[in-house]
Amino acid sequence: MDFQPNGLAVVSERGKYGLIDSTAQYVVKPTYDSIGPFSERRATVIDGEGFKLIDEEGKVVTKRAYPFIAAMQEGRALFYVTGDGSGGAGGESKYGYLDAAGNAIIPAQFAEANDFHDGKAVVKVKDREYALIGKDGRTIETFAHAYVGPLGDGMLAFQDDPAGKYGYINERGDIVLQPAYTSAFPFRNGRAIVNTAEDYQSRYGVIDKRGKAIVQPDYNDIRDLGEDRLALGRAVNPEQPYIGSRYAIADWNGKRLTDFVYHDLSDFKNGLASVTDATQTYFIDRSGKPAEGFPRVDGSGTLSVEEGGLIKAFIDQRLSYLARDGRIVWKQNTVIPLQPPYAVKELKFKPNHDYLVYYPQIDGMTDEAAQRKVNEELKTMSQVKPIPGNEQLEYTYSGDFDVSFYKQQLLQLELTGYNFPFGAAHGMPTKTYAIIHLTDGRLFELKDLFKPGSDYVKVLSDIIAKQIKEDPQYDYVFPGAYKGIQPDQPFFVTDNALHVYFQPYDIGPYAAGFPTFTIPFTQVGSILDTEGEFWQSFHK
Repeated sequence: MDFQPNGLAVVSERGKYGLIDSTAQYVVKPTYDSIGPFSERRATVIDGEGFKLIDEEGKVVTKRAYPFIAAMQEGRALFYVTGDGSGGAGGESKYGYLDAAGNAIIPAQFAEANDFHDGKAVVKVKDREYALIGKDGRTIETFAHAYVGPLGDGMLAFQDDPAGKYGYINERGDIVLQPAYTSAFPFRNGRAIVNTAEDYQSRYGVIDKRGKAIVQPDYNDIRDLGEDRLALGRAVNPEQPYIGSRYAIADWNGKRLTDFVYHDLSDFKNGLASVTDATQTYFIDRSGKPAEGFPRVDGSGTLSVEEGGLIKAFIDQRLSYLARDGRIVWKQNTVIPLQPPYAVKELKFKPNHDYLVYYPQIDGMTDEAAQRKVNEELKTMSQVKPIPGNEQLEYTYSGDFDVSFYKQQLLQLELTGYNFPFGAAHGMPTKTYAIIHLTDGRLFELKDLFKPGSDYVKVLSDIIAKQIKEDPQYDYVFPGAYKGIQPDQPFFVTDNALHVYFQPYDIGPYAAGFPTFTIPFTQVGSILDTEGEFWQSFHK
């Protein structure tokens, strides 16, 4: 990750996360499942026990692990416990706050809670009772409403009916704006974004503290970009507003400064915002015009000015660094070298703004015809196919790959994809493996690993059934969903084991991802075809 202002950067090694300083020395060795950014000299980390807080020397300051800890803000970090407080599953969550020393300075007692702002936080005590508390946990004011939102500019959104509309109260609990909005965001600098549409539609506008419309509620989306600038979003297709918006820039009083030309844009920082139009990504200034003296980059993504003046460009899901004149200082490698003469080249396929695939192509095979054939197959497996260029798709698709295993003459490529239909609750991930013999380009199937005539389907099915029954990590498997594997079941290999997996929803919930079962080769040694081409390709 980027170096943070304290001179530390989060890095990962073998799937675990640590911290290095600017000399690349480990301050925290890579032992954590994740490390969040530092805030007020503290960072949240996750390991097998749960969430903890560390200081900038890597010392754990919390006395125990919690199911969740938020970033430190104003000397307080929100946390919660569940059930009896042990952090175990089940039971209601209760929220409290930690101080910088890791102490529960405000014990876990609230049904809901927000971060502190200006020394105050909004918490839910119980149904129809919210409170504004100070940093010592003292109650400043209570509110008898079905919902009270976070504080902003001395105002809080509220609902009297959980299914009703939102209005605003002040810190004393006085109603300032009667419920009239189907959604209401916190005030900032005298402005709040609200939605007036019914039936889950979008008619966003901006109001002042008197409820006067600064921006009429006619937009599919509105975003506060900071530095007193707004992004007004007009639906790409009014008949299908969930597809998304094209944005224009407006000032704090609602005056539109640009046309609706931006597909996406970032917040303003030091007078600049990164924007993406139909073809390029570049900076604009607060007038909404392209900023002079900065490059334009083909593709969609974000730009940011780093310390020292370098421009960090994350475009089409790839990272590079540019000089102000657009010269590339550094970019990600597009060739993965294997043992000579072999290499895997990364090619890009982007026929449409919403369709992006990085796919692999093998180089260095002696048999050129076999290389051409396997490379065509890799394009097909990667979803490189005819896609309309200028039409608005009803989904976005991204595809990528990785070399997941390579030994001797066996190359295993993991091909991943993510299809997100506009308006859906979530997209659908896909994963498949191309397991390739580098001599002749053969793509191996599961049956190729076993002796001809062996009942590998039953053997593997029984092993997996036993794992599901005996291993608690597979408790998520739907009862009765597992019926055994198919002859062409998705799989991959590592040096000492076979890994069989299922697609999301096949035998478990979406959140389970790709249920995967590891079967050591020693467990199926009697039916392995150790003289076959598959086995010999990486165990010769």
